[in-house]
Amino acid sequence: MPDGSTMSDQKLIVTDSAAARIAKLREMQGNDRLMLRITVNGGGCSGFQYAFDLDAKTGSDDFLFMHKGSAVVTDEVSLEFLDGCTVDFKNELGAAFFQVDNPNATSSCGCGTSFSV
Repeated sequence: MPDGSTMSDQKLIVTDSAAARIAKLREMQGNDRLMLRITVNGGGCSGFQYAFDLDAKTGSDDFLFMHKGSAVVTDEVSLEFLDGCTVDFKNELGAAFFQVDNPNATSSCGCGTSFSV
């Protein structure tokens, strides 16, 4: 586990597809430390939105979720919105993207990155 990160009783599920894509991105970037960082920010069509980034470092308030050797990291505030969510990677005709299935969301936008609770 990278320095500064902790495990949590809260759950964030990472699918096989998401883990494989993170591994592929690490390989493409030539950096085995890369993790998928998910942050929840205010804004978007429905009130909150997901931000996806690649990050090689963790902070003192970060939580790490591992699956098949790939890591997803999020901060303490974002984890409150992500508890019970599933992170997946979709590769559809004309689009490839990470997606969060959030059972806590009361509504979401067609863009797939915006939601409300």
